Amino acid sequence: QVQLVESGGGLAQAGGSLRLSCAASGHITTYALTWFRRAPGKGREFVAGIAWRGGRTKYADSVTGRFTISRDSAKKMVYLQMNSLKVEDTAVYYCAVDPSGLISAVEERNRYWGQGTQVTVSS
Repeated sequence: QVQLVESGGGLAQAGGSLRLSCAASGHITTYALTWFRRAPGKGREFVAGIAWRGGRTKYADSVTGRFTISRDSAKKMVYLQMNSLKVEDTAVYYCAVDPSGLISAVEERNRYWGQGTQVTVSS
């Protein structure tokens, strides 16, 4: 069984930065770790993902060039460095696992969701 715990959310000004962390437990070596977000009144959308084996990454168009996903294999941690934040990045951010290891942007193909961490960006 995989468990994921997010941390690092908070309040930032537009143009600022935040780093989110996701602590994983259980077997994840063949999986991909993903970040999704849910903005107020909207559905959950894919943000970024990283394949645990090999480190291949994938990003949503809306965050490409501003966000960076990385992992620390020894600590079983995944990070989301968010720079040049925009008001529209305000959302609850969730860490999840894609058991296929392919970094699926489809919510239903991801599992073991964390509890989420709130990110609020003010203008």
